[in-house]
Amino acid sequence: MSTKTETQSRGKAPAGERVADWADGRLGIYGGAKKNLRKVFPDHWSFLLGEIALYSFIIILLTGVYLTLFFKPSMAEVHYHGSYVPMQGVLMSEAYASTLDISFDVRGGLLMRQIHHWAALIFLVAMFVHMMRVFFTGAFRKPRELNWLFGFLLLVLGMFTGLTGYSLPDDLLSGTGIRFMEGAILAVPLVGTYMAMFLFGGEFPGTDIIPRFFAIHVLLLPGIMLGLVVAHLILVFYHKHTQYPGPGRTNNNVVGYPLMPIYMAKAGGFFFLVFGVISMISATFTINAVWVLGPYRPDKISTNAQPDWYMGFSEGLIRAMPAWEWVIPTGHTINFGVFIPLMLLPAVLGAIAVYPFFESWVTKDQREHHLLDRPRNVPTRTAFGAAWISVYFVLLVGGGNDLWAIFFDLSINTITWFVRIGFFVVPVVVFMITRRICLGLQRRDRDKVLHGRETGIIKRLPHGEFVEVHEPLPPEQLHLLTQHHQYEAAELPPAVDKNGVESRPGIIEKVRVRISRGYFGDHGQVPKATPEEYKEIMSGHGHH
Repeated sequence: MSTKTETQSRGKAPAGERVADWADGRLGIYGGAKKNLRKVFPDHWSFLLGEIALYSFIIILLTGVYLTLFFKPSMAEVHYHGSYVPMQGVLMSEAYASTLDISFDVRGGLLMRQIHHWAALIFLVAMFVHMMRVFFTGAFRKPRELNWLFGFLLLVLGMFTGLTGYSLPDDLLSGTGIRFMEGAILAVPLVGTYMAMFLFGGEFPGTDIIPRFFAIHVLLLPGIMLGLVVAHLILVFYHKHTQYPGPGRTNNNVVGYPLMPIYMAKAGGFFFLVFGVISMISATFTINAVWVLGPYRPDKISTNAQPDWYMGFSEGLIRAMPAWEWVIPTGHTINFGVFIPLMLLPAVLGAIAVYPFFESWVTKDQREHHLLDRPRNVPTRTAFGAAWISVYFVLLVGGGNDLWAIFFDLSINTITWFVRIGFFVVPVVVFMITRRICLGLQRRDRDKVLHGRETGIIKRLPHGEFVEVHEPLPPEQLHLLTQHHQYEAAELPPAVDKNGVESRPGIIEKVRVRISRGYFGDHGQVPKATPEEYKEIMSGHGHH
């Protein structure tokens, strides 16, 4: 016969369920989980770009914690007595010595260094391409302007986190990069010397730059970036994910897979795939082999010194700028050869950051947008994006002009003048070509809607004319080619309204109207086929 205690124990819920009930009574997790775990996310290969950036960031954090346990952020000088024989007895900083120890004496240390560096490069590449995908498809429009800024700040902070990160080993290459940065800071008029003294704690290189970079790289920038990543994901979850146009997809629904279990299972598998690919690359291709270069000394410089790709355009600005100087009457020298590129750097980056607000001002569109654009349907925006990328790559050529000269047997002066001229000419040419291509694709889409798909069948009409038979498009493709919204070009109000009151639009409004005509006027887009035109073709007047 069972006792009272045994009977009570049989009536109790399992321990896990009791814990869940306890938490739900205080946090209300049941209702939130029931609502959010079945949230639907669309599926498209381009959405994986953001996931690659996220997973690379997680890998950076994991490997960074491991490396922090062994790295010594000190510029105190020591004689090396580790396992790497060529450096035996060489005078170096503790930062460089600990980097050698991590590479040759710490178990798994070199692999962790490689994974950390490769993950950082892939993180920035994925963010750059992800932002371009968002830009070209218009995913930055209302209500996602704030999330666009979060992504832009993540890209910029990632660039500076990479700069501080590859400077920590205090090797000859990274030291050259720090010297380049110091020269740029000194070029700031009036306050440049004070800023450099504050950052370096005295004359270059000082004794404080590595410890300060360590705190910035390990604590400050990753903390800010982690907060931005969380905010970015919360807004993606709150606003619901954008989706590409297609049958059954509207601004009011999402077609895809639920978060649990399908999407989470796919995301988990993709994380390990990204981790595996990065690990394979890291184990196969060595990057930042600091032991080859030796410790940093101000009187030496490494050959072929190049920054990572994401900072190459900043050096391209410096190398392409003429060495202009201006000595003002007070005796101060303004080095325009460095100061102007220093001012252009945020302008080149900031132009893409403020674009969502610029386009919103031009269109005056206050609707929410959850369906993505096809790049061909927004020719001017697509052309602007292509032009911006062309500027980036022109400056990247300038940042490596010595390597281009060596490997392609070219003159550095020729390359420099190409960059100087190309900075102004190439974006304009790329803009015009890209917009023409988009307009051509729009015309082709219009013809396909009105005349159908070419079948290759030639038919002779009763009066002797030969025509090619066209097959009408299926409804799904017709919807894809005609669902997009086309803005009308803005117009200035009449000079005198119906009440006889004279209208005087301001200069800003006149500029907006002129820009709107360039975007959406006769030369900015091809009108899509109307239902009336389609019905007339289908009525038998066309050759179908």
